Amino acid sequence: MAIISVEPRIAESHLILAAALRQLGRFDEAELAERRGIDLSQSDEVLQRAQSLQASGRHGDAEDLVRHYLRDTPNDPMALSLFAEMAAQAGQLEHAEQLLWRALALAPGLRHARRQFEQLLVKQAGASWHDDGKPSEPPKGEEELGNAIRLNEQAIAEHPEKASVWLSYGHALRLAGRRDDSIGAYRRAVELKPENGEAWWALADLKTSVLGEGDRQAMLAQLAKPKVSELHRTGINFALGKALNDAGNYAKAFHHYEAGNALKHKTVRYDVADTVRYVEQCKTIFNPQFLSSRQGQGHLSSDPIFIIGMPRSGSTLIEQMLASHPSIEGTEELIYFGNLAGFLADGRRVGLDPSDFANVVATLPGDKLQTIGGAYLWHANRHRRSNRPRFIDKMPRNWLYLPLIRLALPNAKIVDVRRNAMDCCWSNFRQLFADSGEYSYDLTELGRYYRAYVDLLDHFEVSDPGAVHRVEYELLIADPEAEIRRLLGYLDLPFNPACLDFHRNPRAVKTASSEQVRQPINRDGIDQWRPYAKWLGQLQQALGPLADH
Repeated sequence: MAIISVEPRIAESHLILAAALRQLGRFDEAELAERRGIDLSQSDEVLQRAQSLQASGRHGDAEDLVRHYLRDTPNDPMALSLFAEMAAQAGQLEHAEQLLWRALALAPGLRHARRQFEQLLVKQAGASWHDDGKPSEPPKGEEELGNAIRLNEQAIAEHPEKASVWLSYGHALRLAGRRDDSIGAYRRAVELKPENGEAWWALADLKTSVLGEGDRQAMLAQLAKPKVSELHRTGINFALGKALNDAGNYAKAFHHYEAGNALKHKTVRYDVADTVRYVEQCKTIFNPQFLSSRQGQGHLSSDPIFIIGMPRSGSTLIEQMLASHPSIEGTEELIYFGNLAGFLADGRRVGLDPSDFANVVATLPGDKLQTIGGAYLWHANRHRRSNRPRFIDKMPRNWLYLPLIRLALPNAKIVDVRRNAMDCCWSNFRQLFADSGEYSYDLTELGRYYRAYVDLLDHFEVSDPGAVHRVEYELLIADPEAEIRRLLGYLDLPFNPACLDFHRNPRAVKTASSEQVRQPINRDGIDQWRPYAKWLGQLQQALGPLADH
């Protein structure tokens, strides 16, 4: 268990990096790198002592030493890796997994941690699944949303003047479908902190307009204050854009949407060219001959239904309709294929800083594909709350991982929800995402990202016929029963009228469309971009021919 000797040059590499950064004049970054190198060097003695204790059978003492060390130095990847090894040996697989995610996020090149992680996936998949692919011990958690509400109420009782607590309470109430109560909580957050951009955006993002002229003037007054941070200005600008849109003042609405996007764009690190190159790589590698040669590999479970595509495409509506079927459970937007893909690609997420991910996937042997599929199912199972045989994973960006999904879970069903390109992209541009959408804050990047998505899906339609079922949002709105029958046919399930009464489904919906899917189908989402056509030339140019579809 010589973890230190496996990675002896990590501390030194930080110091080398620091010297190089200084040569480039990037002194702040150099100081951080140097400090990291020194910290890692100082950790060697503690970790070596812990290993000696572990080797001599003093497991409790070794664990206590590392635990105390991590209290003071919580971001040491080597200590996290060693602690994860101890947890795994004690049978605490979930704790070990959490520690390894942290270690690999801090040091993607830590080879020992990567090997540990792969071994852990095998243990989890083997320990948690019988031969029939069903979970051995389904997790409990029916009351998680209710617990969240109660905990927030307790926090409010203890800290009634904290705007952040009221904001969190509002989010929980909104997820539970308690719209009026959530508005009251958001309003209280604004009263306590009038420059709170997140609270203003939360009110605006309720879809049905709740912001009036008084609110618009209050937000403008906050923007006029020089000390309001860019973070809060971002949320206020997005909220003002929504409020002015609802009032029909499209010119001023676009001005504020544009300002909010510009501020947000400054905070993200993303190059759409990486995504375009990745798609081209996938098209070259995953051709019909390759896909045909790999049939039958991977985990053979048919439980998952992946809903993929662009955010704001109607995917939450499809999810809610399917989750109303007695054979399908809706979970949420699960992160696990993205995490598994990041692990395979040297810890870097495809689309942000891609390595040779497509080639890595293409060279995975069948047993490893089966392990990856089983590991995904083990993770996803923790979100299942019923005995329904099928479940939905509605993570839009899973389109990026389509090749891996097809190889690791060949019997899974995949649904691509496609909306008019201009409507979909415009809806993305005016949405302030909580933790995604890095491509959406610039009109040209947004258009190019949309084209890359369509390009990959169109490639698979030809190279892997029948693997993905497309739902056209506009056709669904025009004739919901016909489209849902067609979709259920693809899923090998009988039609059930509950799918058309989806708005009566009380399940918590954890996306920006949570309110919309509590209403019957309507045409409100059609042609929303047209009042802004004169300002969307960059988007139309980036979309090219897709702008007409």
